[in-house]
Amino acid sequence: MNRLLLVIASLLLIIQHVYTMSVDIEAGGLDCYFEDLEVGERVTISYEVNHGGNLDIDFWMSDPNAAIVISTVRTTSDTHTYHARVEGRHIYCFSNEFSALSEKRIAFNVHENFQKVHDSVKETTDPLEREIAELADSIFAVKVQQEYIVYRERQHRDTAESTNSRVKWWSIAQLGLLSSVCLWQVYYLKRFFEVKRAV
Repeated sequence: MNRLLLVIASLLLIIQHVYTMSVDIEAGGLDCYFEDLEVGERVTISYEVNHGGNLDIDFWMSDPNAAIVISTVRTTSDTHTYHARVEGRHIYCFSNEFSALSEKRIAFNVHENFQKVHDSVKETTDPLEREIAELADSIFAVKVQQEYIVYRERQHRDTAESTNSRVKWWSIAQLGLLSSVCLWQVYYLKRFFEVKRAV
């Protein structure tokens, strides 16, 4: 029976609801989303600005009483974990209201897991089950870090491809200019050494 409880608790700790979104926020725009949480549940939101302006965005999260519980200003990427203290709809927003010209592209992940089960396992079980719970937390942290690395790699790849394209077209333009200058010099020197006769 103990082993069955251990397996069930382990699976519940590892099972998480995760979804990833990518949104474009217009200059001066605001995008808000919500999560319905119960008291004690944990939600982790990680985001990164992939394109636009200075790659910065404002973020905040409010509880059902409209109290701001998390707030950051002009960050490129961040991860926020919140433990619900009030049951109900929690709203989180990405704001580009400070930017008058540039649209921003944001990729973000929302991770919900069953923190109440996790806390009960930590409090009422043997050391092995506690270690499994801590391992599940570590796996979750590694997964978040891996997603961040994937976003960074995508951003750097886009930058490298853009730079490669610019270098290619600049080289072609230089080749064309150099060829035209060479042809003009040959024509000019040939004309310079021609003998002109007066009849």
